[in-house]
Amino acid sequence: MKKILLIYLFLGLIFKLQAQSPLDGYSESGSRTQTDLEELFLKMVDFPSFKSHLKTITSNPHTAGSKANEEVRDYLVEVMTKANLETKLYPYDVYIPKSPGTSIVEIVTPKRKPLNQMEDVIPENPYSSHPNLDKGWNAYSGSGDVISEVVYANYGTKEDFEKLEELGINIQGKVVMARYGKNFRGFKAKYAEQYGAAGVLIYTDPKDYGYSRGLVYPEGNNYSESAIQRGSVLTETFTGDPLTPFEPALPLDGKIKVKRLDPKETNLHSIPVTPIGYGAAKEIMELMKGKPVPGGWQGGLPFTYRLEGGAELKVRLAVSQPKEIVRINNVIGTVKGSMYPDEWIILGCHYDAWAFGTTDPGSGTAMLLTLSEALGKLVEEGLSPKRSIMIAHWDGEEYGVIGSTEWVEQMKEELGSKAVAYLNFDAGVSGRNFGGAAAPTLKKIMQDAAKRVTYPDSSKTVFDMWSKNGENISIGNLGGGSDHIGFYMHTGIPSLSGGTGGKTLYHTNYDDFNFYEKFIDPSLKMGGAVAQWAGIMALKLANATFIPYDIPRYAEDLSKHFATSTKKIKTYFPDFSGFQHAEDAIQSLAESTNLLSELMPQVLEHRNFNKKEIKEINLALIQLEKSFIYQEGMPYGPWYLSLYASSDPYSGYASWILPAIEYQIANSKTENLDHWDEVYAKAILDLNQKVINISQKLKNP
Repeated sequence: MKKILLIYLFLGLIFKLQAQSPLDGYSESGSRTQTDLEELFLKMVDFPSFKSHLKTITSNPHTAGSKANEEVRDYLVEVMTKANLETKLYPYDVYIPKSPGTSIVEIVTPKRKPLNQMEDVIPENPYSSHPNLDKGWNAYSGSGDVISEVVYANYGTKEDFEKLEELGINIQGKVVMARYGKNFRGFKAKYAEQYGAAGVLIYTDPKDYGYSRGLVYPEGNNYSESAIQRGSVLTETFTGDPLTPFEPALPLDGKIKVKRLDPKETNLHSIPVTPIGYGAAKEIMELMKGKPVPGGWQGGLPFTYRLEGGAELKVRLAVSQPKEIVRINNVIGTVKGSMYPDEWIILGCHYDAWAFGTTDPGSGTAMLLTLSEALGKLVEEGLSPKRSIMIAHWDGEEYGVIGSTEWVEQMKEELGSKAVAYLNFDAGVSGRNFGGAAAPTLKKIMQDAAKRVTYPDSSKTVFDMWSKNGENISIGNLGGGSDHIGFYMHTGIPSLSGGTGGKTLYHTNYDDFNFYEKFIDPSLKMGGAVAQWAGIMALKLANATFIPYDIPRYAEDLSKHFATSTKKIKTYFPDFSGFQHAEDAIQSLAESTNLLSELMPQVLEHRNFNKKEIKEINLALIQLEKSFIYQEGMPYGPWYLSLYASSDPYSGYASWILPAIEYQIANSKTENLDHWDEVYAKAILDLNQKVINISQKLKNP
């Protein structure tokens, strides 16, 4: 007994010594209090509740605007209200296809043959025979009925269509076949239409997602021949509802009236577009008679791929997809801050899905419900966070990141002064491998929180499992494709996206609970672990005296990004001498941010700040990211305002860092480089001055 007691005393001493190192934004005493709170929170996360929530919200297919999606909405309200979160609906009337409409894909000649457009029923999986499952479809397809020859366009990237033109392949009036991968599906349709195609078939190639990667479903978690990736093909030069750019799509029956575009004024696709599985694609492609494809264009089907089908092969593609104004609802629950209720930490995931959506997005939604319940328990114990924590469930994301964008546009003024950070968990528990991407200021908090959570079924921390060198973890830069876009790229709110990942049956009818439990996380413990990780990040941000941004990371990352951009430019412009003004500004920024990071822990220990002073400093910290907001917008789209990061306007998903410069690089431009050097230098110097001002406030009461 004495030996055991000594061990516990020793472990307690070690824990206290570790806790003495102050957390970012906290004093030493504040760090001890916060560490104790985090320990309590970790115990309050109910791991089994994740499974219960996940099964409930993914029991039926639930696309945006459907009755089933309204039932999910009501469940979200019920759970968060029961957990004592102040829960509110934010309704919007948006222009979407409420249903897939009708579609036909068939070979007409040399022999008529209808092609499969829906996943096969799996006898051992009752979800696969659900009566409300739809055929494969692409939201925002044009409507039309065409019979034409076929052209294969590889992945349908900008470069692929340029290659076809170089090879003299005529696309005019043809049905283009493009495989999934490399870019957003909407750009495959956009480029095909620009080159004169009459229609587009997007298929999943076995080399990229099917049997070339291993066993297919139901034996494995790779796409079978009938598995079809659904998804939106919306490609406007802005994000959100296509009829209300820059403005929230407020309800038509509300007090505030919003001017809407006529659908004819939009850039929605006019040609029919639909997805198919590689079983159906094989039926067409094995009949093609044209020239073999260039190197790198061969996929995984067992024959030589051809560029053209020839005159004898004709395919019919018919889509009728009406669009209409549809009501969607965001659901937001708030744990009100005890000291600074008007400073917000926002965590979010969408809840609309293409079918059951168990990994995407259901796993993230269920995780946030589990997190909401744990936060509610803290409040019951009288341990409310100092800042407000908001749990947001977005609607209409799958159609084009609509729900979150409309909310950002509606709340833009308030968000500019109140939003500390946005944490996104779209499909947040999709495997057993942790990963993430973030703004520079939030990368460290992701790492610090990972050290606090035990990885399921192990004695190691999440950090230990994630890190390759034991010193840090790999965190990427934010791109497109999810609900962080409006917060980060339009409003300048530091954002991150994280969770666990793995191989999924993305956007297919097979993304159900049966598949999840068998292949994604058989132990069903990852949901609780991600909830712990997300909650620790939220609580660190919510309770710190000063918002714990990693401010020196700005200069560190900017220096790397400008070096990368210069290297890219020199490949086509060897005489380029670099972004001298911006690089000088980064040097000044490095000095000022390092001074601030050294000063902040010192003043936290030796100065007593009143509430007003703390609020003033934190408001100044919230404004740092706004230095990168460029009101003229990016050259490829004025809605995208951040000079720091954007989604790639040519691929949709990829991250463009220093996007105004990246646009010059993508188009091999040289004439505007000096202009952008000055623009970026001005933004960085503005950031630098804000940092200096904060340091002066800390020094001088």
